[in-house]
Amino acid sequence: MAGRIEAICTSVRTGMPKTPVQAVQLRAHHGIDGDAHAGPGHRQISILGWTDLESFKRTSGMAVVAGAFAENLVISGLELGALGLGSRLRVGAGAVLVLTQLGKRCHHRCAIYHQTGDCIMPRAGLFARVLASGSLAVGDAAEIEVRIGRSVFQAVVLTLSDRCAAGTARDTTGPAVAKLVRESLDAHIYATEILPDGRTGLAERLRHFADERGVDLVIAAGGTGPAPRDETPEAVRDVVERLTPGFDEAMRSSSLANTKLAMLSRACSGIRGSTLILSLPGSERAAVENLAAILPALPHCLAKLRGDPADCGSPSP
Repeated sequence: MAGRIEAICTSVRTGMPKTPVQAVQLRAHHGIDGDAHAGPGHRQISILGWTDLESFKRTSGMAVVAGAFAENLVISGLELGALGLGSRLRVGAGAVLVLTQLGKRCHHRCAIYHQTGDCIMPRAGLFARVLASGSLAVGDAAEIEVRIGRSVFQAVVLTLSDRCAAGTARDTTGPAVAKLVRESLDAHIYATEILPDGRTGLAERLRHFADERGVDLVIAAGGTGPAPRDETPEAVRDVVERLTPGFDEAMRSSSLANTKLAMLSRACSGIRGSTLILSLPGSERAAVENLAAILPALPHCLAKLRGDPADCGSPSP
């Protein structure tokens, strides 16, 4: 099913309404040439559905025009609300967009809110990066090239290793953990990264994926032992709002059946917003064993974080 580009809007500054234009050039890994949101970040393009904009007009009684909510593109004819992170849209003459964020957290009332009395971007907006360049004009076609359902769990796997980050060792733990998550939870692996050991860098990435991307699960593998550079537990505690000690107890108990050294693990887990953050040992075997021990409880936990009202005393349907 094909959609249509109903409006294209740009601005010279962020935090302000955008002005409708007839055509633009989309540049890979940059955004719209001349737009304030263009650059290396993950929110290069902002998108609203035509039905969401029309619904706001009806319920608010305000005659807002395209660009009022600082959206770059208004698209009709596509079920944008059913798309999850990693979905891809093909728009105009060859341009491809990948969805990188659903909605956004507003930390203060921007100029848009003060002018309209509301801002629908936090609940209905989509954000994307440009994967392939191309020209785009009002009236051009838009289609879903890769569909990842909104109901699919989104996961990120971070490997903590100085040697792997420096390229002197090969990361086998991250791929093994990602494979287990993908196959056991039927999840979409939104991103994998290798970071050097340490507290500050990991804490920043945990906040980023929880707050900016809104993924369901972030796993940090490595840096959970007693060595001086093992600071993953400290980074996790820096960012989580609620601890989930049951996961940690289950993982250590499972590992103790294989080795007494498991008691040296300082791994911890917790919740930030609606994101579950887990830490695992750095070795491939230990990481997979630890994760396997808690897999039966993960789907229910992630569903609850999404707002599932099912009783915790019984599995989710």
